[in-house]
Amino acid sequence: MPLRTSLSLWLPPLALMAVIFYLSAQPDLSSGLGIFDLVGRKMVHAAEYALLCALWWRALRPAAPSRVALVAALTVSIVYAASDELHQSFIPGRTGTPIDVSIDAVGAGVAALIIRRRERRVAGLG
Repeated sequence: MPLRTSLSLWLPPLALMAVIFYLSAQPDLSSGLGIFDLVGRKMVHAAEYALLCALWWRALRPAAPSRVALVAALTVSIVYAASDELHQSFIPGRTGTPIDVSIDAVGAGVAALIIRRRERRVAGLG
């Protein structure tokens, strides 16, 4: 695989992971909107991990069967979510919680389900 193609596949998930790491290092991301802020941030968390899972699947798909790439992408996303929460636990004003890992995992899982359904539909399996 040419270097340009490899970079176009691997750079997006790595860049997203860097953005997530950077945002996790910020002491406080609250907008002051109370429950709307809390719910909004949780939805963004789920969406960013859904995107991370999809980007890792896209990067891994040329090297492995789609199903294997999807399981690997989901695993990487969930492990990164856990490491992100651990990272946040060392940042003043932030906390790392298993609930947030679960929210991130749900986002990644939804992406994996969408990808799997799409692949089955394209293959004519439902």
